[in-house]
Amino acid sequence: MKNYIAILGLSVILVGCGSAKPKVNDLAVNSPIVTALDLTAVVDDKVPVIINPGRFTTETVTYRLPRVVQGTYSVSDFGKYIDDIKAIDYDGNALEITNVDTNTWTIKNATKLDKITYYVNDTFDIETSGGIGGEQPFSPAGTNIEPTNYVLNLHGFIGYFDSLKNSQYALDVKAPVDFVRTSALEDKGTTTSADGKSATTSYFAQRYFDITDNPMMYGDLDVEEFMVGDIKIVLSVYSPNKVHTAASQKETVYKMMQAQKEYLGDVNTTPRYDIYLYLSDGAETSPKGFGALEHHTSTVVVLGESSSKEGLAASIVDVVAHEFFHIVTPLSVHSEDVHYFDYDQPTFSKHLWMYEGVTEYFAQHFQVYEGLVDETTYYNTVMQKIATSKNLDDAMSFTVMSENVLEEPYASQYYNVYMKGALIGMCIDILMRKESDGNRSMLSLMKELSAKYGKEKPFVDDNLVAEITAMTYPSIGEFLKTHVEGDVPINYNEFFTMAGLTLGESEAPTNYIFAGGQNIIFSGAPDKGIFFTDVALKNSFWASQGIKAGDVIKKVNGDDLTLQNAQQVIGGMFGWQEGQDITMDLEREGKPVVIKATLTKATAKSEGLVEDENATDAQKTLRAAWLKG
Repeated sequence: MKNYIAILGLSVILVGCGSAKPKVNDLAVNSPIVTALDLTAVVDDKVPVIINPGRFTTETVTYRLPRVVQGTYSVSDFGKYIDDIKAIDYDGNALEITNVDTNTWTIKNATKLDKITYYVNDTFDIETSGGIGGEQPFSPAGTNIEPTNYVLNLHGFIGYFDSLKNSQYALDVKAPVDFVRTSALEDKGTTTSADGKSATTSYFAQRYFDITDNPMMYGDLDVEEFMVGDIKIVLSVYSPNKVHTAASQKETVYKMMQAQKEYLGDVNTTPRYDIYLYLSDGAETSPKGFGALEHHTSTVVVLGESSSKEGLAASIVDVVAHEFFHIVTPLSVHSEDVHYFDYDQPTFSKHLWMYEGVTEYFAQHFQVYEGLVDETTYYNTVMQKIATSKNLDDAMSFTVMSENVLEEPYASQYYNVYMKGALIGMCIDILMRKESDGNRSMLSLMKELSAKYGKEKPFVDDNLVAEITAMTYPSIGEFLKTHVEGDVPINYNEFFTMAGLTLGESEAPTNYIFAGGQNIIFSGAPDKGIFFTDVALKNSFWASQGIKAGDVIKKVNGDDLTLQNAQQVIGGMFGWQEGQDITMDLEREGKPVVIKATLTKATAKSEGLVEDENATDAQKTLRAAWLKG
């Protein structure tokens, strides 16, 4: 995952959807759980769902929706989006069903249970202050129900029985016949209704994990399919205002994934990879959590529709590259906590430094390694991560934080997996290359671990550091014990020196939000609104426009800017590109000031990494091996 910041009875709606009675000798454990979603029968923004588990042989069964889903490290509580749940016997009568907690129901007289029915609310349109209450799913893990688009993260619609986690699932999704539908879940065929208005697609999943691991997107979608080597890429885009298309981002995705395949080399991949891109228009009922959630063969991505074509492309490279690299870890290399995931009361691995950190390291490192960015740009990315990590708890054991990530004080430190976690990967990479004269790396280590374990064989969590040490060098083991299991901050200069780098002032490219590293150029106050700070004067573009510290920003490209919509409006500025025309209405000492300009390249002076002119040949050789192979 990458995080980038009324009810009607079902008896009427589903009267024609009754399930066939199983034979008396059928056992639920031996037959697929038959499920159905009807997108043509939505009531009050809720989708009706039927769950037919087959014949039970026990008197009481438990049905759950996930409290936590894989790839996220927070509570989602999908059970709180369920309404009007009913348990129906084979004669059409209601059975007793008890809500045990937010995500759990028990059913008595379960030997008579024919099916469970309920409605599902979506999560996108409650991502406001308050929502339904409590924690809310991260947007890419959430669900969307609207006339023209359905984001079907199936863990939000379909649950599991405690006793049947490994049962097969048969899923029917009924939708208007003109809906575009995309999913990597095994497709068993589509049938069209007699009146030609709807079509039902049947899918099959080997177990509940495959239900949660294969999201879908339905509706007014724009889809592009193309090959990258031997991988079929399916890019599905929903842009509510038709601002962007799949075709407009196809070249970006192609070049990115082609470079990723080159970088990964002989790492086993998938024959198909789906990218589901939902573009939020910033409306009150639109998702607010930009980023992505990984799956084995796909990723769900939420980004802003207001971005320019170039800005969106940059975000896709940053976010989707991270998710695709998850095919290495945790998808191919993972612990028992991941392999035997408990959706209700999960335990977490100690090794988020590897799952998220090394993945993020690869997502940035491959760009310089494959020539998508230059060395200076990569050095600036490294320095930004160091600066951000220093603002978090830099003296916290990473393994302790990972294992207790749902609890404080650890939960609020989760973001550091993308900062310090990636830097841990960088340090190990440099050290591996130094110890092996450039022949081994962080990537080669992950390949070795993948060969030893793979998708179907988890490692023992407590043994990983010892195993890595045995597979590599004592220095790697000492680093992990000191800086990952231990709480000693990393002296990054030691690693930069190995690669012939040093700290110095440099003029580095930036965007129109920052001025060197993560130094944002705006601030806000209830009695003033959003205003420029003196940091803005270090940004070459804003300095050239004559702005002054304290200038209050009233409008951006004609849109009012307030404390309430600052995330949306300023977020759109992340997508600004050189050559774009912009306007900004300011208030300076009570008087209006209007800026009308064409964006020029923005730079800022800051302390950064520079190549040491006194570096030895050995240091230069190591640097070349690290950055270019």
